[in-house]
Amino acid sequence: MSSKRIDADKLPDDEARVMLRDSVRGFLQTHWPAAGAVERGDDRAAVASLWTCLVGQGLATLGSEPTEGGLREIALVMEELGRAACPAPLLGAAIANLLLIRHRADAPKINFLLAELHRGECRISLATAGLSQDESAGTLRLDRGAANATLAFVEGALHATHLLAATADAASLALIDCRQGGVQVLPARAMGMNAGHGWAEVRLHNARAQRLDLAPGEIADLLHVARIGLLARAHGAARRAFEMAVDYAKERRQFGQPIGRFQAIQHKLANNLIALEGVRLTLAHAASAFDHGAPHWRHFASAATAFGAVALRDVTLETQHAFGAIGYAEEHEAPRHFRRVHLDLLPLGGAAQARRELAASLLDDDRAALPEYDLGEAGNQFRHTVREWLQEHWSGERKAAFERRPFHEREFDASFALDLGKTGWIGLSWPKENGGQARTPREQIGFLEVMERAEAPRAGAAVQVNALLMHGTSQQQTRYLPEILRGQAMHGMGYSEPEAGSDLASLRTRAVLDGKHWVINGQKIWTTTYWGKYMFLAARTDAAAKPLHAGISMFIVPMNAPGISVKPATTMYDGRFANIFYDNVRIPAENIVGAVNGGWKVLTDALANERGLIGGGIVLKVAHAFNLLLADVRADSKMRHDALVRDRIGALAAEIEVGRQLMLHCAELAESGSTPPEMGAISKVFSGELMERFGEAALDILGPRAALSQGAPGALRNGRHEQNLRHSLMWVISIGTNEIQRSLIAQRGLGLPR
Repeated sequence: MSSKRIDADKLPDDEARVMLRDSVRGFLQTHWPAAGAVERGDDRAAVASLWTCLVGQGLATLGSEPTEGGLREIALVMEELGRAACPAPLLGAAIANLLLIRHRADAPKINFLLAELHRGECRISLATAGLSQDESAGTLRLDRGAANATLAFVEGALHATHLLAATADAASLALIDCRQGGVQVLPARAMGMNAGHGWAEVRLHNARAQRLDLAPGEIADLLHVARIGLLARAHGAARRAFEMAVDYAKERRQFGQPIGRFQAIQHKLANNLIALEGVRLTLAHAASAFDHGAPHWRHFASAATAFGAVALRDVTLETQHAFGAIGYAEEHEAPRHFRRVHLDLLPLGGAAQARRELAASLLDDDRAALPEYDLGEAGNQFRHTVREWLQEHWSGERKAAFERRPFHEREFDASFALDLGKTGWIGLSWPKENGGQARTPREQIGFLEVMERAEAPRAGAAVQVNALLMHGTSQQQTRYLPEILRGQAMHGMGYSEPEAGSDLASLRTRAVLDGKHWVINGQKIWTTTYWGKYMFLAARTDAAAKPLHAGISMFIVPMNAPGISVKPATTMYDGRFANIFYDNVRIPAENIVGAVNGGWKVLTDALANERGLIGGGIVLKVAHAFNLLLADVRADSKMRHDALVRDRIGALAAEIEVGRQLMLHCAELAESGSTPPEMGAISKVFSGELMERFGEAALDILGPRAALSQGAPGALRNGRHEQNLRHSLMWVISIGTNEIQRSLIAQRGLGLPR
């Protein structure tokens, strides 16, 4: 079953997958409606009849040939079965197609079985015995074609004509025809679900079986594929219940208003959406990696399971909480999805075994690191080019000297910015007519990834550039963009005030037009790039405007203008920000960006365009720090083999894959035209909080030495680990707090009332 590299032209495309999903969903709505779905699942004749119909739709051949569909199509249909609470035996058929095709030339009986399968005359169930480290699933032994075992947790056995189970030596599979005797199926009610939808115990006594010898590692590959199928079905069930809960929150009224207006409900459902998107993306990526024969597909499959098997169970709990009492009434649809999720995510080792697999791949090889993504030909080549340039321009003593500086002096390096400016890469995403290189979002990701791994200082002014490109005059673009592009100028952001942080519409800094100048008075706080050449400043130009945000304008303020007082303060992460006072600061009238009183649009457009990559920038920082953590753990033999440490490493690796997939998805959306604000917010929220969790985990794993700060005797990596934790707090607040982002996700992404 090992994945083989396949010509992409032979695989179904995205349009075909959309058509497949719509077709299956429509078919199930007609032939397996939600009403009565649970009861029909225990009816063998009903399931057999439905399977015959699904075979007629071509689903029994999924996995048999690339043109028929691969693991992505199998996962897609499994999701639809989960949404419909339908126990159709697709997974067994798909596993048989993927696995048995290579045996058909050597075993005429396999050819006959596949023909039966594709005609809908047989239904195959997969036993978990021998596929995971769970000995309670049973052990199957083959002796001269006779199978003996007591197999637990066999899903779909009630409806099966054939059974696939791994032998005790994990070197072969037994294919058992349940119609020929020696097979006893005992329903085992689990999570309150009967055997039609759940599990059964299967007792084999001299049952006739055909032995299928497997290539080394093929059992492990079978395990990955089966888990992806079950994860997909659980995702479909969890997503369906979640969508129902969102609709319920819009309609259910308490205290005179829809419960979906309450922030507690909004944030609960926003958290669920973040988790569901993480599962959806990692699941699709793992399946795609398998279909294309990607070298790291097993890592991606383990990561999808390690994250999804925990996240989906949490989602179902929170979904039930949103429903309240109605959600645990048996006549409601939600309980069946709750059960489906739990029963699908416990077998085959679940999240725990997937975390062990990730830890083994990352800790048992001294050279291991998180796998690089395939960014396409252009993205991969550009990543290589940037890596070579940094090796020449940011290495050796130059980099070492920079690292010896205090942290607050390591955010920016003027000479490096000028060198980088010579490459044109500061404007790698800008339009060519503005001096940029118009590189793709994937190339931008490659650039950010290599810069982070090289620990190079930042340069450029992305938010301000976005504002100038979208709303600046041609004169402003001609004046300000070239010096940013050359690395000659940095722009700060003057937004927050003592009474206006998240509630930026309440800002009080005033700008009054006086002839050919704007006169600015007010105070800005928490300004980080206060040392830049310019400040991108938000000020009120209409005190009477309703709503308040309608009276705000944006300005470019030279920081050497008379009347500006800067009072720096030290941050808890050893950085610097400043309180800045503007006392009758006069700037030319043409320094306004956008229309008078139109600053809110300038501001939100610039931030929205940037948020899509902010989460990506954060998760790339975490990924780099994680690779350093791996090296530190491997350096200590006791720590390297500690089961709890390895479990934590596996969990972090899985979460990083979620963050990276959210990053890549935002890039794909940008390539297609635009990134919806809720997707940028999802990426930012997840990655920012992941950075916090990672910082805490690193200290837990490495112990007190990792808490020593820069310059302290014995400080591990000169204090990098503990400094990362302190710095992480900024990312959940900066560019809009995560609480504000959750409200945006709920209102813009889920349509909940404001």
